[in-house]
Amino acid sequence: MASSSPILPPVQHVCKSSPQTQNPPWIPTTQLLSKYPTLHHLSSCKSMRQLNQVHAQTITTGIFHDNFVASRILSFAALSPNGSIPYARLLFSHIHKPDIFTFNTLIRAYAFSSNPIDAILFYTHILESSLLRPDIHSFPLLLKACLEIPSLSLGKAIHSQVYKLGLSSQVSILNFLVQMYASCGLIGSAKLAFDRIPEYDDASWNIMMGGFLKCGDFESACEMFDEMPDKNAVSWSVMINGYVQNNSFKEGLELFQEMLKEKVEPNESVLVNALYACAHLGALELGKWIEGYLRKKSIRFTVRLSTSLIDMYSKCGCVDKALEIFDEMKEKNVLAWSAMIGGLAINGQGKDALQLFSQMDLNGVKPNEVTFIGVLNACSHSGLVHEGSSYFDSMTKIYGLKPSIHHYCCMVDLYGRAGLLKQAEEVIKSMPMTPNSAVLGALLNACRVHGNIELGERIGKRLIELEPNHSGRYVLLSNIYASSGRWENVADLRRVMRDRGISKTPGCSFIELRGMVHEFIAGDNSHLQSEEIYAKLDEMSRELKLAGYSPKTGEVLLDMDEEEKEIALCHHSEKLAIAFGFINTEPGATIRITKNLRVCADCHSATKLISKIYNREIVVRDRCRFHHFKNGEKTRASFSAAELGLTSGCVYLALPNDKKLYLFNLEGSSMQEEEQKIYLGSSESMFGEFYCRVFDARRGTEDIFGNDEAEDNIIEAEENIINNDEKENHGQKDNGGELEEARTWGILSEDILECEGNLFWIEPNWSQTTKQELDWTNS
Repeated sequence: MASSSPILPPVQHVCKSSPQTQNPPWIPTTQLLSKYPTLHHLSSCKSMRQLNQVHAQTITTGIFHDNFVASRILSFAALSPNGSIPYARLLFSHIHKPDIFTFNTLIRAYAFSSNPIDAILFYTHILESSLLRPDIHSFPLLLKACLEIPSLSLGKAIHSQVYKLGLSSQVSILNFLVQMYASCGLIGSAKLAFDRIPEYDDASWNIMMGGFLKCGDFESACEMFDEMPDKNAVSWSVMINGYVQNNSFKEGLELFQEMLKEKVEPNESVLVNALYACAHLGALELGKWIEGYLRKKSIRFTVRLSTSLIDMYSKCGCVDKALEIFDEMKEKNVLAWSAMIGGLAINGQGKDALQLFSQMDLNGVKPNEVTFIGVLNACSHSGLVHEGSSYFDSMTKIYGLKPSIHHYCCMVDLYGRAGLLKQAEEVIKSMPMTPNSAVLGALLNACRVHGNIELGERIGKRLIELEPNHSGRYVLLSNIYASSGRWENVADLRRVMRDRGISKTPGCSFIELRGMVHEFIAGDNSHLQSEEIYAKLDEMSRELKLAGYSPKTGEVLLDMDEEEKEIALCHHSEKLAIAFGFINTEPGATIRITKNLRVCADCHSATKLISKIYNREIVVRDRCRFHHFKNGEKTRASFSAAELGLTSGCVYLALPNDKKLYLFNLEGSSMQEEEQKIYLGSSESMFGEFYCRVFDARRGTEDIFGNDEAEDNIIEAEENIINNDEKENHGQKDNGGELEEARTWGILSEDILECEGNLFWIEPNWSQTTKQELDWTNS
């Protein structure tokens, strides 16, 4: 299946009407100012201390008894960002005969405060004291408070008051009743209130449309949108926002393009939602067009717009462009910093993300919970287990932030990617809240990657109990069973899915071409260029085989023969999208793909080689992160223990100089887990000193040894190693399997001095090894 959206029109300069600036309610009118000159100080009032001085003057001069004067002072205290609602309430109690204006001012202040219930309590107090009778301006504010609490029962009580006071035909009140009922999910009651409006205004249509969209009734919302006599920018904004918030990104962008064709100038909300849709679809060209639109129309880059651009470019894999926007920002709030840190993290630039976090700290910007999600993701994608643990601890100890379930999920993912499944499970057990599906899902995926069938089965069953209608939970557990050949369990799970009416979410990939977004599903042939696409796929398969590539049929977790598995792999959605991109772009052009699920290992390896064969840069964004491929290599390292082949019970030796990772697979080791250490040896010259850094992967502790102590430490570790390499068979074993003195090939002891910056990982007390080479940089 493929779908597309039309090419955006050229930027047209639409005349903008200058908005009329409205003075704050505490600024006195010219007539009142001529009568009471003292009030001119309110225009420059910036704090409660200054207001106290103005208030004191009105008392000493006797003019505070005038309700017009008192209402202006109360308005500042109640509505100004620098005011004080308690002070406003105190002022209200000292007004001899408060009027409806001061009453509504306080109701407004309470309704928009952090405690909107106070608006209802104040209203009840006024009714009981019989001081005032609420008017048509009071009830919209009271209904707003009911929305913010939220409380349907209080909303119904206010509705009854409206009828009791004979105000049930007022358009402004009925509009808020529509919004209140729709927000509470009672779309039928909302429609009844809407139908009783005697004469619709623009707000009436927009609120009812928004209600339909909130309840997922897109058909009714579209019908209402089409019936609207006059569509303004707010109307378009409501519809676009509704689509985007319900993850209908393509439809949202299509409506945005239609809005531009109608020559309706988009407001900031529309532009932000359009950029959000571009980010999720990977629609880079559309995102670039919107940036060009902003610049050509000389629209001010607000913090909100700039942050949306950073998010869009980051999620389209253009980190350099995101950094350019970030550097241009004159004002950066915590959201902007967080967006940039998160963007670097998902693009595999974990160390850059952490460096930016340090810069944020130096600039005096306090991180929030979202910031730390980006920081922990950066550690997770870069394999920085020790650093991730330290940052997690700093949330509470340094920044006074309480970790949420999202942060615990990041920690489970951090340990899970590194193959430290027991630590990941310990995090779950230590959580102060009940783990949700995301947390358990992260551990389940780690079990699949690292082949821990026992733990995976236990967590998988727990997840299915938690989310019995989520297809992904069944599929992941089914994959774990299939990878171990337990086909009966696979069949049982599929039978359960069938009985419960649960279908698997199909893998689909998106690619943007000349302003159109195309969607592909595995094995699909409905695209107009389907014949050309499959011909290109056949060509790609031939080229891959000539280059020595062998399909990873183990990724097809179905009980079928090898040939069928190879065909299934060849027709994965991302490969269809890549073939489409090759056909329709110039040689050398970058191909950008967005996928709704994880990229499988076969597509990952095949795409890496395809980038070399066809001399293309290919950027694939899956559900979790980015994969940047160029010239047969992954250009931005994003750590995955599975991709590196790092599994529990293995020893790794990395030689950065020859860019190889040597894997020693343990067979039958009886090593105690607490004895596992990673020794980082370096001959780096630091004022002539030799040092060794020892990191305990299990405990997360670190020690530094210098000079003789370092060398002794290395030699001690060396004595526990046997090298069975055929070319340099220095080690020997007897029938009893006891360790004898042996050397590793050319890396330990005096030989380490010849290898600048070498890294070797050592597990003591292991008895038998096999060696294989893995490409370090290409992982």
